[in-house]
Amino acid sequence: MDLHLDLPPGRGRRVALETALRQAIREGRLAAGESLPSSRSLAAEFGLARGTVVEVYAQLAAEGYLRARPGAATTVAQGPHLPAPVSPERRPSRIIADFRLGRPDLSMFPRAEWLRALRRALHVTPHAELGPGDPRGSLRLRTVLANYLGRVRGVLTTPEQLVICAGFTQGLRLTCDALAAHGALAVALEDPCLPDHRAVTVASGLDIVPLRVDDGGARPEGLTGAVAGAVLTPAHQAPLGATLEAQRRTEFTRIAAASGGYLVEDDYDGEFRYDRHPVGALQGLAPECVIYAGSASKSLAPGLRLGWLAVPTDLVDAVVEAKRRADRGTDVLAQLAFAELIESGGLDRHVRRMRRRYRDRRDALVETLDRHAPSVSVHGIAAGLHAVVSLPDDAVESEVVSRALRQGIALTGLAPFWHGAGPRTAGIVVGYGTPFEHEYTAALEHLGRLLKVALG
Repeated sequence: MDLHLDLPPGRGRRVALETALRQAIREGRLAAGESLPSSRSLAAEFGLARGTVVEVYAQLAAEGYLRARPGAATTVAQGPHLPAPVSPERRPSRIIADFRLGRPDLSMFPRAEWLRALRRALHVTPHAELGPGDPRGSLRLRTVLANYLGRVRGVLTTPEQLVICAGFTQGLRLTCDALAAHGALAVALEDPCLPDHRAVTVASGLDIVPLRVDDGGARPEGLTGAVAGAVLTPAHQAPLGATLEAQRRTEFTRIAAASGGYLVEDDYDGEFRYDRHPVGALQGLAPECVIYAGSASKSLAPGLRLGWLAVPTDLVDAVVEAKRRADRGTDVLAQLAFAELIESGGLDRHVRRMRRRYRDRRDALVETLDRHAPSVSVHGIAAGLHAVVSLPDDAVESEVVSRALRQGIALTGLAPFWHGAGPRTAGIVVGYGTPFEHEYTAALEHLGRLLKVALG
């Protein structure tokens, strides 16, 4: 093992080593049960006599810091020198039912298909493609992705207009930076919206204008000429779940075209629609006004950090420059494996498989709520990986969420999503994609019993 210890030069090297090891254990940098290097290797590393290290180990073992056994490695001992454990009152409950927003079932990640795609990509990729390249990303992925997005989401774009990024969050930051560089001062965000959207927008130096949301999605009245653009979730509003009405889609694009502004379309889970065919992307209505943003976070896994922007022609250079300044490019091997997965049909098969599973999960959630908590209403279930549960007037959202956490049930309240001055409704967001497949039935029962008791 590598072991970083600061030993000053000069005399007292034995004392310095003893002190440094004792301090590392006290600070927790050497954890209980961790093995130390052999006396021979540690002596060689620090230019000490082996006997000196043996003496230090023996001294610390006598003090209770180390545990030494003949024929076995010297390890850090359990003892009172370690940080005190968290008291039961302060220790968070173990999560037994995870319904947090924004995650797919990671146990269903197509490992075998991804491994085949990665091996194929490594086999056929020229050496030069592994070096520094276009900040927009792999040309191969951009070519494959342009065709794929046109086929499954109705996006009208070209490889030259696509920028591969590290997930939607980076994509939004690149977009906001590009708009700010063009002189933008403010961007409209849906109210409610994801808190990260607000944080990223503010970090780019832009002001936020709230857009009210109702059963028809975001309302376009707040989008004026003074606002450079709006971030929308047209297919499945985050978090309320509405689909943007056709008339409003047309009105948003009309306003953007007339004012020279842009719409940022966060198509975060557009591939998962259950009761009819998916609604096509807003970008298809006005490709030169809409910046389309998608990612593999819901279809595959957030940890891949793969996202993309389809950028209007006159904004491409600014977004590419923002990407170049940010990190010069996204993991090329992941890009090439993703391209292989698309071309082989593996992504289509996986999405179809997961669409069926998530639809079954949604139906089971609705049935559980009908049985245990008939007083609540459920919204936003036509698509996506989450539902919004409206609470009765006499229920307090924060108390329901806190009570759930104490019982090991992870839920998200609506409160963090609101940011405008208008009326706010109470509710909880149930991410039914998060629990692992083998845990889902039990997790639903925990949720049902919680709401049955909490809501009386």
